[in-house]
Amino acid sequence: MQFKDNFDELIMRINDLRNLMVSAGITNGLSSNETLKYSEELDKLIIQVQLQN
Repeated sequence: MQFKDNFDELIMRINDLRNLMVSAGITNGLSSNETLKYSEELDKLIIQVQLQN
């Protein structure tokens, strides 16, 4: 059950970060430091999910 909990948590974090990134992109532009920071964090989490599968 630990795997599923961890997986579900990662998915929730990915969705939260995606929303933050989109909001930052709309507000500050797609190449702003804030948007890029969220994008990089999102990439790391997506890689974690891919490695678990």
